[in-house]
Amino acid sequence: MKKSLIALGAALACLGSVHAQSSVQVTGLVDAYVGSMRLAGASGHTNVVGSGGMTTSWFGFKGTEDLGGGLKANFLLTSFFQADSGAPTRQIPGDTFFSRDASVGLSGGFGNVQLGRGMAPNFLPTILLNPFGDSFTVSPLVLHANVPNVGAGWFNQTTPVDTGWNNEIIYTTPNFGGLTANVHYQFGEQAGKSGKNNTGLNVMYFGGPLTLMGFYESAQISYATGGVMDKQTDWMLGGAYDFGVAKAYATYGQAKTNDNDATDRKTFSLGADVPVGAGAIKLAIARTKMDNLDLRRTTTSVGYDHNLSKRTDVYAVAMRDQITSLSSGTSLILGIRHRF
Repeated sequence: MKKSLIALGAALACLGSVHAQSSVQVTGLVDAYVGSMRLAGASGHTNVVGSGGMTTSWFGFKGTEDLGGGLKANFLLTSFFQADSGAPTRQIPGDTFFSRDASVGLSGGFGNVQLGRGMAPNFLPTILLNPFGDSFTVSPLVLHANVPNVGAGWFNQTTPVDTGWNNEIIYTTPNFGGLTANVHYQFGEQAGKSGKNNTGLNVMYFGGPLTLMGFYESAQISYATGGVMDKQTDWMLGGAYDFGVAKAYATYGQAKTNDNDATDRKTFSLGADVPVGAGAIKLAIARTKMDNLDLRRTTTSVGYDHNLSKRTDVYAVAMRDQITSLSSGTSLILGIRHRF
């Protein structure tokens, strides 16, 4: 009997060891706001309860398994949703259920290799080099990079396709004294057109108060249709420096389609985070120019983000959007964001 109990105890200890080597988390974020929205060229204001004032709402699962010898298996399955309506997408054409992440990979001393749907090269540098982060509602840099103003006929966002790519391989290097790089390759999966693909990379450096980043993309595969489009390229360089009393941001980038100078877009942005009490005042401006068409878009945002806890914050942001020869628009939002 004593031997049986010892054997059972050993078996349970082994099971506990196996369990400790694997983990799965349910994680996500809910962000909702009330506001009055008017982009440049709009006929009037729209009063809304919206989702994703500061961050697009999402939920999902992530997990890792320790395979031994420093090798780990990892997976991500995360989905966007609309907090105001419960709709399980970002409400863009062709959006899939797990459009935020759907990937599996291995990591170790060599870095990390990920297969599936993941971030595009533009995403991290864009959201980390502006004070409004990944806001697709009020961040001037994100709006110019990724969100066309359809009502005004402004389809000249600077990134070619999307913030995430399907059918992708991502290789992430180890961290070399604060420096890392991500190399992206998206297969076109077009019969007889094996040379059609999306490629890119980003490089990021974090060294104390200094952050430096850049990315480059070359894209031929459309996210919405999966079909081949004209070749588009874009790049951006930027940095941030935390002075203690404030954190400053600056970026500059260019984009073009199929080496056609008429489609050249040049974007610069400036921003600042100024800590105040349990939150921060946020200021940002982005300007995109199309010189050959004599078009300009300038977007400015000013806001305050107040932390109620490590996971919950409330915010208020005013934004002004201007496009050449169109009426300007002013928006105001008040919202709450909770991470879990």
